[in-house]
Order: sequence, then structure tokens, then C-alpha cells
Amino acid sequence: MRLKEFLSVRGIEFQSVNVLEDEAGRAELARLGVRSIPVLTQGERYVFGQSLADIVGFLGLAEQAGPTLPASELIARLDRALGLAQDLIGQLPDALLAREVPNRPRSYRLLAHHIFRIPEAFLETAAGAALTANSASAPPPEEMVTTAEIVAYGEDVRRRLGSWWDAEADRSGARTVATYYGAQSLHEVLERTTWHSMQHVRQWEMLLDMAGIAPMARLSPQECAGLPIPKEVWDS
Repeated sequence: MRLKEFLSVRGIEFQSVNVLEDEAGRAELARLGVRSIPVLTQGERYVFGQSLADIVGFLGLAEQAGPTLPASELIARLDRALGLAQDLIGQLPDALLAREVPNRPRSYRLLAHHIFRIPEAFLETAAGAALTANSASAPPPEEMVTTAEIVAYGEDVRRRLGSWWDAEADRSGARTVATYYGAQSLHEVLERTTWHSMQHVRQWEMLLDMAGIAPMARLSPQECAGLPIPKEVWDS
């Protein structure tokens, strides 16, 4: 769920600033020492918008926050989403990979790679690396230029994710890991990883529709249930 969506559905008044276009907004974040977005500010206080539990605590809301699905279910859904992504990416002709997605300067090729880079960054974090704001945004290697090569990369990530889970002793995800938005439970990072990749799979389904290609399958509402996934497929 996007930060704006989270605030809106609770009737919380806020001012939204697109810092990519608002110089004053960028200056204010720089003054506060904030180097990543989304972020919610209140005077001199701020909280990053990646963790719903952190937002709830920041606002003093009387509600529960945090993952509602067990880690085992998150792994199953993530594996399903990555498998579907392999199929859907394979449907796109290589000639279309240079196109840009709606509303932002990102090519189809970068988006396809990003779907699998998100869980790869999670695996690095689970192994002890700190999750940075750019961990999941690392670009594909220059030689990865076809859908077949991206799908093969995705298969490798999916295999490594399964191997990690098979060997993981703590299935609760309770251990703490370091992220750019503070110390978080591995369970929370896994939930974010799952819905983040799933949201991009939903976007890829729409890209196929836009290209006149019928997706061979789609994520179902049931597969998205219980996750803080945005209602909209694309940011406006």
C-alpha cells in the first residue's frame, strides 16, 4: 500500500509533494537529512514510508500493523509470482524491451529485471547485507538484453530463494535485519519483497495488454489478499 493511500483511507490530512518536481520539497528533505522516499514528515520529525508499522507508531494510531501472513505463505506467493513473471516476460518480443513504462523513465527491460532483483536483494539481506535504498534497483548486466536471458536470471533467483527457505532454521522471520529505513524483522522485509514483486507482475500483465498480447495467466485477487499491495497498478 502506498503511503498516500494509507493516509487517505484513514482520513488523515496531509500535503503530498512530488520531490522529483518540487525544488522546495527537495530542499526540505535535504535539510532534514532524508535521502530516500517516500517519507512522512511532521515538523522536525519524519518516518520512512516503507514500513506500515513504523508509520502507525509515528502517527500514534491505535491499530495493529505488520505482516498478517506467515512467512511460509509469503514464500509460496512470491514463488508463484516469480514463476508467473517468467512466463509473462517470455511472451514479450525482444524488440519491445526498450520501450518505457507509463509515468516514469524505466524501460520494459529494467522493469523485467527489477521483478527478480527485488527477491535477490532480499536474499542478500537475509545473508547479512544491509538493505539500502538502491539494493533492489541495481540495473541488469549490459549483456542481459533478451527476454530469454532475463527469464533465465529469474529462474536462478527463484531457485536460490527456494534453497534458502529450505535451509532456513527460523521459519518465523523474527530475526532483525538492517535496512535503510531502520532495523526490521526479516518477516517484514519478506512481506515487502513479496508484494513489491507482485505489484510489478501486475504491471507487466498490463504492459502485455497494451502491446495487444493476452497474458497466459494473471495474479488473482486471492493471491493478493492479505498483502498491503496498492489498489492501482500504476502511480498517477
